[in-house]
Amino acid sequence: MKFLFFTFVGAVHLLSLGSGKAIYKNGSPQRIFEEMKEEIASYGDIAKAIINRAVYGESQNRSYERLALLVDTVGPRLSGSENLEKAIRIMYQNLQENGLDNVHLEPVKIPHWERGEESAVMLEPRIHKMSILGLGSSVGTPPEGITAEALVVTSFDELQRRAPEASGKIVVYNQPYVNYSRTVQYRILGAFEAAKAGALASLIRSVASFSIYSPHTGIQEYQEGVPKIPTACITVEDAEMMSRMASRGIKIIIQLKMGAKTYPDADSFNTVAEITGRKYPEQVVLVSGHLDSWDVGQGAMDDGGGAFISWEALSLIKDLGLQPKRTLRLVLWTAEEQGGIGAFQYYQLHKVNISNYSLVMESDSGTFLPTGLQFTGSEKARAIMKEVMSLLQPLNITQVFCDGEGTDINFWIQAGVPGHLMLGAKERKKGASLRDDLYKYFSFHHSHGDTMTVMDPKQMNVAAAVWAVVAYVIADIEEMLPRS
Repeated sequence: MKFLFFTFVGAVHLLSLGSGKAIYKNGSPQRIFEEMKEEIASYGDIAKAIINRAVYGESQNRSYERLALLVDTVGPRLSGSENLEKAIRIMYQNLQENGLDNVHLEPVKIPHWERGEESAVMLEPRIHKMSILGLGSSVGTPPEGITAEALVVTSFDELQRRAPEASGKIVVYNQPYVNYSRTVQYRILGAFEAAKAGALASLIRSVASFSIYSPHTGIQEYQEGVPKIPTACITVEDAEMMSRMASRGIKIIIQLKMGAKTYPDADSFNTVAEITGRKYPEQVVLVSGHLDSWDVGQGAMDDGGGAFISWEALSLIKDLGLQPKRTLRLVLWTAEEQGGIGAFQYYQLHKVNISNYSLVMESDSGTFLPTGLQFTGSEKARAIMKEVMSLLQPLNITQVFCDGEGTDINFWIQAGVPGHLMLGAKERKKGASLRDDLYKYFSFHHSHGDTMTVMDPKQMNVAAAVWAVVAYVIADIEEMLPRS
């Protein structure tokens, strides 16, 4: 009965907005905007229907339960792994069974790296086996490993000052955690900078807001003309301990063994499903998250949650019998963790139709209780987004922040398409209290701790409701979002 009522609400709304396009083409800019405000405000009942179903109704906890089933069954989903391909096959079947339109797989080539067996043991001044995680694309060590003295530094500047000391040693970075975007440069460039100074390997303090002896992995980059040296992350605790030892003038000897190997690029897929637009089917609102993860934990938070609330957004809209004017397209990206590899290939394939993309959306900063959305677009588009977000007043989530971005959607944003990112765990935003979510997100990020235990079904319900309301309204208003 509830389904029939919501379907009726949607049908009445569609009839009431049938002449919107003609109205917008006449009158002053202010008049046009006022009429757009009125149109967006008319979606209040539909927004409430989506919120009620997702947060309080029969669909509550569905995204959490769907995610738990996948990650408990498949586990982590590293680029190039059989686990990832199994997850893609499962999701393809799930989306078909959900009754979504045009469910298909788009082939891509993605990196294939495996860490193999790895260990790090401090031999002097005492025997201490350290917990490590090799960094993505790292080379391995010789079978016997690398045994060398450690040079402990706290910054790239210190490494440059002490470069003559680095030759033939293992550089250990104990950089302070400032924020993720700044501190992650040590993970990305640590091996490169150490190799320039003649180091044999590098060990990098994990980029984490908090640690219970937990190493955190991630991608790193080599550069042409500089030797590729093995590199791994160590725990905050071990980095700080070795820093204290070094400050006392104590000699530190480390034996590092890494069996990491890089294989030829593997065949994989981006996973796509749609709700076809009823009036402008060629126009697209893209909703997305990435299905791949690192090879530790379960990849539940990064980015299983984002992928599954994106699926949930389409499920909620379909459940309510709604069909927007534009096509809602769900894309579950692959190889995001390696630098948006799958998303770049999608962009190359589809950019010929870039003028038909009204909005690109990505959830990849945790599905904690959102405080709002980040948005990049023209001032006119921002004004429209503020009106859309006002529909989420029942959840008290109405803020529109600057700098919407995401590894998988940046290609579109840089080309001028408006872009949204769910704001659940971002550091640099002002005017929002995000400390608890940040602390949680980067405590578990890229670690063995990224499991379903981190996830909260009630918070996922709210995030899915926000995602669904925004996606549906932007896909259904008469005009596409204006560009700069």
